[in-house]
Amino acid sequence: MKRPNFLFFMVDQMQGRTLEPGHPCITPNLDALAARGVRITNAYTPNAVCSPARASLMTGLLPHNHGVLEVTHVVDDDQSCLRTDRPHWAQRLRSVGYFTGYFGKWHVERTSDLSAFGWSVNGELSSPLMKERAKRDKMPDAKVRFSLEKWNERPPGYKRNRLYGVTNEPPESRGMGITTSLALDFLDEALEKSEPWCCFVSFKEPHDPFIAGEEAFSLYDVDSIPLPPNVFDDLQGRPGLYRKSAAVWEGMTEREKREAAACYYASITEIDGLFGRLIARIEEAGALEDTIVIVTSDHGELLGAHGLYCKNISAFEEVYNIPMVFAGPGIAKGEVAQARVGLHDLCPTILECAGLEPFDVPDSRSFRPALQSPSEAASDYTQGFAEYHGGRYRLTQRVVWDGPWKYVHNGFDFDELYNLDDDPYEMNNLAGDPNHDPDLRRLSALMWKKVRETGDHSLLNTTYPPLRLAPYGPEGTDG
Repeated sequence: MKRPNFLFFMVDQMQGRTLEPGHPCITPNLDALAARGVRITNAYTPNAVCSPARASLMTGLLPHNHGVLEVTHVVDDDQSCLRTDRPHWAQRLRSVGYFTGYFGKWHVERTSDLSAFGWSVNGELSSPLMKERAKRDKMPDAKVRFSLEKWNERPPGYKRNRLYGVTNEPPESRGMGITTSLALDFLDEALEKSEPWCCFVSFKEPHDPFIAGEEAFSLYDVDSIPLPPNVFDDLQGRPGLYRKSAAVWEGMTEREKREAAACYYASITEIDGLFGRLIARIEEAGALEDTIVIVTSDHGELLGAHGLYCKNISAFEEVYNIPMVFAGPGIAKGEVAQARVGLHDLCPTILECAGLEPFDVPDSRSFRPALQSPSEAASDYTQGFAEYHGGRYRLTQRVVWDGPWKYVHNGFDFDELYNLDDDPYEMNNLAGDPNHDPDLRRLSALMWKKVRETGDHSLLNTTYPPLRLAPYGPEGTDG
């Protein structure tokens, strides 16, 4: 069989909603990709921070099985270590003759030796290849300035850090542009070869601080940027930790919230432009019809929703719902899929699209049928499961989706239950409503079923009396 090429384009901290029709974020190239492929509206991340989510993408495993429970650089070297006995999908591609290259943010594990994980060309951020290109392309620091910026300075005693800014430095000389240049070099080489190729392009943007160039920022009228309907949520009826985290952002004016959103959207517009350059290069070579293009993010961004920014604290959809678009051979054209699929499910899906056997693990499954016939396969992909173990602060959180229902088990506080059809902005926690106790029981059973199937032993063994913090335990349920 003729195996497809793959262009995998991944960004960091991009809301799934930014690709919805009518959204103020300007993304002509990503819109064009969706128009000739499939946009998946219910895609989600299995974890709210980058390292666990990215390790899940590569292995098809949930974090408790691949071992990376939180961001690698914030813990000691013997913690959050990737279990290297678990194969990665790029290794499988390379074993059947793919020419592979990885460029930009890695953050899966600490060695940054990407050849051990199936990548022929290593262009991650600390690589010699990246450092050499940065010397050539980066704008001298002395010339970089900001015409607009906002700093976080609350509460007192913490190091101040920038939340957003507008810079005169063009995207081509920032990290996203340098990463794109390396990827274009790889494509020039790959497109001359007879064997199939896989090019993985990974940006740090639009992760906070939300930095945008002046040209992209000028496309947005700050005063007309709509704020999300839940921006003034007082978080009553939700875990107290959410309110504690929201205090960091108290005092931001509506103008500042709109400026933050405009910078975030403008950063995505810059990303879109660089993505367009990659597509153009492949199209010019006549290889686009032979290439499966995948666009996604490791997780989302709160962007003022519920009075919060960034991620970590809270399990709201702004964090867990991610963009996901597929286009290429074997993919339906111009369709929207409502399948509930996770970032970790990409691992078996890519392998199946390449004509290879997926890894035999209970954590993930291929959703190729949802790409071929989105409407017919929708009923087969209605459930999802995510886990969060904290970041710098130890937390236990599990998230279960079943159709419109979403259950959040909070080991640190009371739980949450939402109907996303009725309450898409998660303003009304139904977990304490006796009328919805059957829903809570059913979703708890689904959680314990996934915990048992995937060997999440730590949570499964919470039978010691003080640790019985779920509303229904693992015994005597449908799970």
